[in-house]
Amino acid sequence: MTSDKTLRIVATNDADDVGALMHALGRRARAAARAVALAPAAQRDAALHAMGNALTARAAAILAANAQDIAEAKAAGQNAAFIDRLMLDEKRLAEVAHAVADIAKLPDPVGRVLAQWTQASNGLRFERVATPLGVIAVIFESRPNVTADAGALCLKSGNAAILRAGSDSFRTSTEIAAALRQGLEEAGLPADAIQLVPTRDRAAVGEILKGLDGAIDVVVPRGGKSLVARVQSDARVPVFAHLDGNCHVYIHERADLDMAQAIVLNAKLRRTGVCGSAETLLVDEACAATHLASLVKALLDAGCAVRGDGATQAVDARVTPATEQDWATEFLDRIIAVKLVAGLDEAIDHIERYGSHHTEAIITADAEAARRFLAEVDSAIVLHNASTQFADGGEFGFGAEIGIATGRMHARGPVGVEQLCSFKYRVHGDGQIRP
Repeated sequence: MTSDKTLRIVATNDADDVGALMHALGRRARAAARAVALAPAAQRDAALHAMGNALTARAAAILAANAQDIAEAKAAGQNAAFIDRLMLDEKRLAEVAHAVADIAKLPDPVGRVLAQWTQASNGLRFERVATPLGVIAVIFESRPNVTADAGALCLKSGNAAILRAGSDSFRTSTEIAAALRQGLEEAGLPADAIQLVPTRDRAAVGEILKGLDGAIDVVVPRGGKSLVARVQSDARVPVFAHLDGNCHVYIHERADLDMAQAIVLNAKLRRTGVCGSAETLLVDEACAATHLASLVKALLDAGCAVRGDGATQAVDARVTPATEQDWATEFLDRIIAVKLVAGLDEAIDHIERYGSHHTEAIITADAEAARRFLAEVDSAIVLHNASTQFADGGEFGFGAEIGIATGRMHARGPVGVEQLCSFKYRVHGDGQIRP
């Protein structure tokens, strides 16, 4: 039987003392993190199943809260891509609940022996073993499903989660978090292993970035450039940065036109508001005569605005001129920048100059060109003959993701349960002493 007092999350626009509120939350998270880290895998998995069931049982309340968030966003004049990121319906919520339960099917990452060896000089036996990170703070905007994904992944990996939702998804995230906490209690785990920051006051973010007196082990920002920049600048704890997704598709001279068209339309238009949406299309001059006009027409006919260089403007009067800023822009809308490049080297140079090191794709039948692109493009995810919209932890078999890390330390690409673990060394002896 769950306790209403334990599950209740006070949704407020301010707090008398945000600092005191957040430090108390941090202390509870630290205590819960130890309990979750020591819990057997079967208990954590039981909680995940219970959380999935609770999301289904609480669907009416979650969707009602989401309708309020959507109405507020529309009244504020947010665009269609933003509304799409924010919106939950019965189908999407069912997918969220299913994904949470599916995370229980993943192998337990905690306690995995990553390496083992015996040191010949002293006979000691060494093991490097995966351990939880501890308390993970996730700061996100406009995607209420992140509440469920982050909470579930943190639990599976033996961590506690402090979740700070954006004001735009606050009501929805509050209801989702209540369902997750219900599932934790039903499995006999502390509800405080997943806590949603119960205030919209932006001062709460500042307190998180200070680390809450050592309670927080890592911060994961998931949002726009300004949020990520602030976190990277101000955080006193490690950060898994999820930067903007200025993703590219490069059409090599040996690209099959039908394949290229299908991939480009999917990469740009399947969902324009996700970080894996393609924002720039690079077309090799060697295939421009056969490929460029067809690709541009397909995009325009599908309702996508095209901003192009001079050669691209010449193939269709509907193309508008691209500016220097367009090459570096994550549009998150039905807009794409298109440019001709003089071969593979120029495509790679363009991506290096303007990209965000997130996700890039090459379309080609040339194995050597694909090998070079995959080896030389310095992004977290590089694809050959596949849509950039596969930049998703679920599509990688990770169950879900907290974000796509674009840095180079510890985690890179989709951050799933394995990336939410650190490690320690276990050393076994039989009486050795050091001479």
